Amino acid sequence: MSKDNQTAHPLRRYARVLSIAGSDSGGGAGIQADLKTFGALGCYGMTAITAITAQNTQGVRGIHGIPPEMLKAQIDAVVEDIGVDAVKIGMLHSPEVVHVVADAIRRYQLPNVVLDPVMVATSGDRLIAEETESALVRELFPLAAVVTPNLDEAGWLLQRKIAGEADLDAAADDLLDLGARAALLKGGHLPGDRVVDLLALGKGDHYRLGSQRIVTHNGHGTGCTLSSAIAAHLALGEPLLKAVEKARSYILRAIEAGADVHTGKGHGPLNHGFAPVAQVVIG
Repeated sequence: MSKDNQTAHPLRRYARVLSIAGSDSGGGAGIQADLKTFGALGCYGMTAITAITAQNTQGVRGIHGIPPEMLKAQIDAVVEDIGVDAVKIGMLHSPEVVHVVADAIRRYQLPNVVLDPVMVATSGDRLIAEETESALVRELFPLAAVVTPNLDEAGWLLQRKIAGEADLDAAADDLLDLGARAALLKGGHLPGDRVVDLLALGKGDHYRLGSQRIVTHNGHGTGCTLSSAIAAHLALGEPLLKAVEKARSYILRAIEAGADVHTGKGHGPLNHGFAPVAQVVIG
């Protein structure tokens, strides 16, 4: 086949999403949740593991960080061969690891980066060192298409408590002031029968996304799943607002489908595979 024909008829491929995150041995969050989500939404999932955790539905028993040079090797191997249409970033446990990820995004000009600033597990266990927070803000906020903190994480980043729905707009704008291009502030930790998230695409350019709260003990991995679902929809070509709306729809149905299922003795996972989509082929 001539070069001209190759240009006119590009090779068919999958929508490719890379997760740069920690491993959850219990399978409900982290890399495991991301891969399940990518597959359920029709994308081809790839990984660069930042840390190995020993955890289950009851808590985290141990964390072993992957050396920065091995993380770099994982990212290089995937990007240079397979390519990437979107990136989800989860747990980064040290400033050195943050630097490796930021450097890779810049070197390869990786698109559609979704940054979930994972700091604490559902069980309440802290997952990253405190000094990593400033590195996240300094190096990765400007490179991400959207950051997706929950209220506790946003409170730590902004050094103040976000006590109610009325505080969401100011908090989202302050996250933009830290360098974020867009911010999805997740309101699931607020009391009440409704959950309200706020997406800020710019100062004052805000969208409130509300839904009825689903009563369940199975909330492990909700943040990981939402951010990976956003990345999947960005890889499939959706604009950010639509990607967030579709990701919220997916996670609400995944929570509902697994609401009364018992997995382990603590906070169980969502039902990621409640209605899988066939893998999408592009081209």
